[in-house]
Amino acid sequence: MYDDRLQFLTLYSARFAEGFGFITLITLLPYYINALDPSATTVLGVTVGAGFVIGMYTSGFTLAQTAAVVPLAWAGDRFDKRLVLLCSLGLGVIAYTLFPLVDSSASFVLARGLQGVAVTGAGLMSLSLVGQIATGGTRANHIGKANAASFAASILGSLSAGALYEAFGFTPVFAVIVVLTTVAWLGSFRYLNPDETRVGGFPFADLALNRRILTLTSFRMQYAFAVTLVRTWVPIYAGVTAAQGGLAYGALAVSLTVVAEKFTNMLCQPFTGRLSDGYGRAAFVFVGGGLYGVVALLVPFSPAIGAVLSLPASYPLVGELSPAFVPLVVLSGLLGVADSLREPASMALFADEGTSEGGVASSFGLRELVWRPGSVIAPLLGGWLMTTVGMGSVFYVGGAFAIAGVATFLVILVRFHGAAALTEW
Repeated sequence: MYDDRLQFLTLYSARFAEGFGFITLITLLPYYINALDPSATTVLGVTVGAGFVIGMYTSGFTLAQTAAVVPLAWAGDRFDKRLVLLCSLGLGVIAYTLFPLVDSSASFVLARGLQGVAVTGAGLMSLSLVGQIATGGTRANHIGKANAASFAASILGSLSAGALYEAFGFTPVFAVIVVLTTVAWLGSFRYLNPDETRVGGFPFADLALNRRILTLTSFRMQYAFAVTLVRTWVPIYAGVTAAQGGLAYGALAVSLTVVAEKFTNMLCQPFTGRLSDGYGRAAFVFVGGGLYGVVALLVPFSPAIGAVLSLPASYPLVGELSPAFVPLVVLSGLLGVADSLREPASMALFADEGTSEGGVASSFGLRELVWRPGSVIAPLLGGWLMTTVGMGSVFYVGGAFAIAGVATFLVILVRFHGAAALTEW
């Protein structure tokens, strides 16, 4: 039997591998768009619009996640979460091995779907085990540390993906991910205690009617649209050609815009998680979500901000860019700060309810399931907005969803739980 500290470190390593694979695909997405030529995709002899295909590059991933959430979460509560985690990491090894073989939009979407199942299982089980092992007074702090490990992987993944892709192409990038995921599988097999908790029945049914969870979902369902649009389109905005409304930056510059958000999120989450353990979690959800929406609205103004500040258009290592580069990186970093206020507090609230009701994996499963409509529909909406209305509209719509979400959350929280709930939860 292994002590809790060793188990936490093992689960953090699983989060690291999951985060590395996830962010690598986000970073390389604009280059897959350029390489696979989505405008030329046909289905049964009918040409499919570029906006829809671009959206499916992300929605294929999230559709698979949506289908996998309920069975994986149920299996985690009903059986051994450690075993489900091992199966998910193993599936991830298979998925990342297939990506170098992708040669069309259809095969890319299929590989993304397989990745979606693997990421969902690894994320649900690692977080469920962290929430289950941690005590209530330290839960958000430990979740914040687990998320920080994922963000550290995101930073390394973004930088290494850009550098390796520019030097060698796609294949070496995925070789690194396969190695990391395999190491995480071996560590989980060796150091995690078997999960002896068993929950009969279908805990989703009871948790779906939990008043606190219903209140949280009033915010989370809308916020999913905001984060999916903004997080997906920041690197697309930075990397696609000017003709498509982007800034046409190289891979390293795109990586830096992604890294800025992950770096600030990584630094802040253990600290903000500890604060939410001590001072109440609902307020952190409200403030973080609202701030995220405000910053998202400013992203399309990064060229104007750079011009007003007379910022340079050329930088060491990355070369010729534009005055928009530094404002975009700063705004991306602020998005990370905003989300670090929300995420550990939100996760801890779901873990609190799941632990007290006897179904922590199902509680996190509901949290994921509520996210899915936004994460599936938002990329399709973003692809249409980008190709039909304009790049800036993606961020305006994303910001509006976040602000509407926190407003709804506040109204429901005060109406049904009292004004004090904002600081007591």
